[in-house]
Amino acid sequence: MKTRLCPPFTPAQAADLYRCLLADVLEESARAARGLDLDAVLAVDPPEAGAALAAASPPGFRTVAQGGGELGGRMTRVAREAAAAGAPVVLLRGSDSPALSVSTLREGILALAETDVAISPDRDGGYGLVALGPRALLVGTRPPGLFDHRMSTPSVLDDTRAEATRLGLRCRTISPGFDIDAVGDLRRLEEARRANPELPCRRTLAFLDENAGCWR
Repeated sequence: MKTRLCPPFTPAQAADLYRCLLADVLEESARAARGLDLDAVLAVDPPEAGAALAAASPPGFRTVAQGGGELGGRMTRVAREAAAAGAPVVLLRGSDSPALSVSTLREGILALAETDVAISPDRDGGYGLVALGPRALLVGTRPPGLFDHRMSTPSVLDDTRAEATRLGLRCRTISPGFDIDAVGDLRRLEEARRANPELPCRRTLAFLDENAGCWR
């Protein structure tokens, strides 16, 4: 639930907003998987939510547990297990970046022809997408790995880059995006819609329109 949006939203509204965000992200990710020949995997935490989320996911998704521990460790675990299952590249995206499109996911994959790690940075010092090539999967998922630092901080992008350098991995940024954490991010989403009426987040935008009196 998006607790940093309470207020202006009530806890129930914030939970509804997150459901819209997740549904939009899963729909666009499923479209990307079909178009880019990727496996669609939903990494769930806590694990007991897996069955309900699997039932609500678009066709073709496989649900796995993130496992316990800090976010960085869970990201490492999901990437390592995907590589062990034969994935040549892995893309990890967040569930709260609704404007992240198939084109950015494609850009991340193409960037891996020339780098080991490709990152779509957010405005708050983090990132909404990280693409890992074969060397990153081999080196970056062994402890201490690429994500073995504090996550969800204003320095997380710089920290991940520093870890990549330490591990001898090439790292580059691709087209930036933004996640939804505060009211200012809702306004950015409105601006993005004006620039591109075809944004891939129809549920989220409909929720914001229906609850405009709370935040506009």
